[in-house]
Amino acid sequence: MTKLHKADVLPHLSRREALTKMASGLGMLGMAATSDAARDPFAPKPAHFKPKAKRVIYLVLNGGLSQVDSFDPKPMLDRHHGQPVPGGAPQTESSVGNLMRSPFSFQKYGQSGIEVSDIFPKIGGVIDDFCVIRSMHTNVPNHEPSLFMINCGVIQPGRPSMGSWLTYGLGTENRNLPGFVVLCPGTPVVGPPLWESAFLPAVYQGTFLKNSETDPKKLIQFIGAGAAPEAQRRQLDLLAKLNQEHLAKRAGDAQLEASLEAMETAFRMQTEAPEAFDIRKEDPKTIAKYGDSDFGRGCLMARRLAERGVRMVQIYYGNSQPWDSHEDIMAHKSNAQKTDPAVAALITDLKERGMLDDTLVVLGTEFGRTPAVQNSSTVKLHNGRDHNSLGFTVLLAGGGIKGGMTYGATDDIGYKAVEKPVHVHDLNATILHLMGLDHTKLTYFYSGRDFRLTDVHGNVIRDILA
Repeated sequence: MTKLHKADVLPHLSRREALTKMASGLGMLGMAATSDAARDPFAPKPAHFKPKAKRVIYLVLNGGLSQVDSFDPKPMLDRHHGQPVPGGAPQTESSVGNLMRSPFSFQKYGQSGIEVSDIFPKIGGVIDDFCVIRSMHTNVPNHEPSLFMINCGVIQPGRPSMGSWLTYGLGTENRNLPGFVVLCPGTPVVGPPLWESAFLPAVYQGTFLKNSETDPKKLIQFIGAGAAPEAQRRQLDLLAKLNQEHLAKRAGDAQLEASLEAMETAFRMQTEAPEAFDIRKEDPKTIAKYGDSDFGRGCLMARRLAERGVRMVQIYYGNSQPWDSHEDIMAHKSNAQKTDPAVAALITDLKERGMLDDTLVVLGTEFGRTPAVQNSSTVKLHNGRDHNSLGFTVLLAGGGIKGGMTYGATDDIGYKAVEKPVHVHDLNATILHLMGLDHTKLTYFYSGRDFRLTDVHGNVIRDILA
């Protein structure tokens, strides 16, 4: 065995460099073990096991979709409309009154015969592709913590989002586009913390774009605008060289590493992103199927990004909380007129292109709404519903999901999940599972312990897996 001299083991280091390397400790050993990922954080990585889905399209009806007016019909509300809630009024954020029936009718669709509200007839037409989970529940009946829960697995800010976990765990299939894209015509409640990478390397945060713009030149802000690509490349190479020299003295500077990667991604995006986001290149009949709305255009963009290798696309229905129907549940009808054709077109489009089998589509919301009318003094028109965290509905299609089935149930009035309850942690664990990731093993060591999307909770819903 070759004898090592002291000089071979300990290179000449300054006091500052030695302390920096010592302080790095096991974290640097971990980086060494994943040197390929360190050099290219978006390189495709092997899953824990064979995945059913390669990508996720997550459609968020932000504001709180009413389950009893959409996908969870309750005849009991028709029979007892205007009567007191059995057992007393539920505990909600605001005062609620007596039971209120849905102003919408339900009918059975498809071979499965799943009942769907008449405000979603086109989704009804593809309901055999969906698993309708009617027993969802979450922790807090408030927008901010509930949005954090569905995105980040906790009710407080400061944790990585699902898209960040997925790109961290799996990388991406197209280096010319971001691995995680978020689309919204404005900004949902909370905003950027819903798609941030938190303590994961900053390169994994979501790329947010306002899909109210249809012209890619306005949708995407290019770096080096006006300069020829060759000139931009020289500028970027010089900047990268200077930054790499700076980074060499500051090993593990996540923000600087993220800035370098962001500039490279932005440069590469100039060649592919304009075409990928330009839905005007689609057949006019295809565009018409999705509908002339921000949400419709977002769904069409999501399909185009999915087929180009983007790992996760998340679409928020609109600015702030448009499904938050406290005063008048009839607002759901106008929102549904934009949602219904877009979702149905997305499912049909993916199927026609042979992509639905390996694309997981999630149609979700942060919580549901009460089966009783909201009668607090804060509303003028008493025809709406308050927040309800104890029972709501989420739909999943494609990517290893059994279609044409319902799972779980709320009670007779649609207030609380009582049969096969599914917490958001269980839903998130299932999404990761379909992507080939064990939610208990997708971890990141930070601040003295391992963190994961599902925290210390979550069970895969195996009954809904194909």
